[in-house]
Amino acid sequence: MATNDKESSAKETAAKEVPVKETVTAAKETLTESSAKDTVQEQSALNLRIRRLDKAHASFKNYTMGAIAVGFVPVPLADMAALSAIQLKMVHSIAAIYEVPFSKNITKSIIASILGGSVAVTLAWPFASFVKLIPIIGQSSGIISTSVIGAAATYAIGKIFVQHFESGGTFLDFDEEKARAHFTELYEEGKAFVSRQQSTAA
Repeated sequence: MATNDKESSAKETAAKEVPVKETVTAAKETLTESSAKDTVQEQSALNLRIRRLDKAHASFKNYTMGAIAVGFVPVPLADMAALSAIQLKMVHSIAAIYEVPFSKNITKSIIASILGGSVAVTLAWPFASFVKLIPIIGQSSGIISTSVIGAAATYAIGKIFVQHFESGGTFLDFDEEKARAHFTELYEEGKAFVSRQQSTAA
């Protein structure tokens, strides 16, 4: 009788262990599937971010090339107006890539603030622009100078906005002081970019 009780108890224990093992196995499979899905989603998000960043970089570089052409506008002030229009369109394009609502007035204010902190732009650009009024030598010198200054400034502004939007920022939380501090470094980077493009074209 005792033997039968032991056998019965053993069978009950075994019967209980089977569902437990099945539950653990199922849980492990669920976790594995969940982990795989998370990995796929993370990779997909990363790929999307890379594509978006590449598109944003291509955008501001294209507008930088457009800014080089503005230097060939022979009329002082007209070239400055054309450059401002290009920079506004560039920021609008970048904002669209990051799906950030665009504000023309806020953008103009931010750009003016950034450029206003750079002596290289606020003084050198108007001077180079008006030098175009001097026949032959002045025109040639002015075109070269305004092309480089305007394009480098456009490059720097574009990259500043890309970095800001990439970090999740909007026009409303834009840190102008931080941007001005970073502008000089990116301006020099922009000059190097323009130089390479001009060398390639030559």
